[in-house]
Amino acid sequence: MASVWYVTRDEVKAALDMRNTARADPKIDRNIESCSRQVEAILHRRFYPEIATRYFPWPDSVDEPGTLWLNDSELVSATTITSGGVTIAAGTGYNLEPNQWGPPYNRVEILRSGTASFGGGYGQRDVAITGVFGYQNDETPGPVLAGAIATTSTTALTTGAGNVSVGALIRVDSERMIVTARSSVTTGQTLTGALLAANNGTTVTVADGTALAIGETILVDAERMTIDDIAGNTLVVRRAVDGTVLATHSIGATLYAPRRLTVARGQLGTTAATHADASTVQLFVFPGPVRAFTMALTMDTIEQESAAYARTTGSGNSIRDTGGRGLEIARKTAITAVGRFGRTAAI
Repeated sequence: MASVWYVTRDEVKAALDMRNTARADPKIDRNIESCSRQVEAILHRRFYPEIATRYFPWPDSVDEPGTLWLNDSELVSATTITSGGVTIAAGTGYNLEPNQWGPPYNRVEILRSGTASFGGGYGQRDVAITGVFGYQNDETPGPVLAGAIATTSTTALTTGAGNVSVGALIRVDSERMIVTARSSVTTGQTLTGALLAANNGTTVTVADGTALAIGETILVDAERMTIDDIAGNTLVVRRAVDGTVLATHSIGATLYAPRRLTVARGQLGTTAATHADASTVQLFVFPGPVRAFTMALTMDTIEQESAAYARTTGSGNSIRDTGGRGLEIARKTAITAVGRFGRTAAI
């Protein structure tokens, strides 16, 4: 399985105002991976959804008849629950709790009004639960596919509606994928008016403004621009972003955008499948405090690396480390909002 990141490469680059160069990518990716795993260790949770079958002993280590504690295997939803090989019916046999705010659900309770029960096996792995494990399963619609995807393909073309960065967790139909790389392709649009090498030259005219999207970064010749607004066939852009240089551009210059995604297929318990042209790409949404904490930890680590872990301010008796307060605030906020106790079972 490819690693799940809680922030994307583009988000880190934007936060650090870092040039979009291939040299920086391995360093950023390595730190996002490391910090995502640190966040899980600190908060004692995994925040991505995974379809799986997991097994639990019965009786468990907590002496509560009719209650199975899931410990670190929190549930978003259950498809099938069996005990001793006997299926326990949803709705009439068990409840997922706590129902007041779950998911995530941390326990399964047998309905006292029914006849179902745990047990009947040999104790070890007596209870089998198939479902979606994790903290939540929240998504938002992203772009649509600009072409069908075969089962064995590792690339996907998308439209411009909703940028998808490296590290994003996406779903098409029932299959989850992780974006591992991205490259630019033509948008099918060309400049219908020339551009001067001037910061105030922020309007770009094209034949069809609907072929592009607000927030998308386009490449014209060797200059990158970010689209801030679209009015008909006129784009309002920020010039010379990602470390590129202002330049003149002639009528007919082609607009490129990073819409070709390289993806790891069939992730988190799903299976690679065919997907039709124009299928919607769903973007997984991680909890805000998790994203903020991962971002703070990643940015701090990258900056500390650049300074050989010697970032300080002041001098003499007033010298102190920098960046610690913001990182500590992000850590405490994440622990308060979505953290859980480190113990996985009662003693």
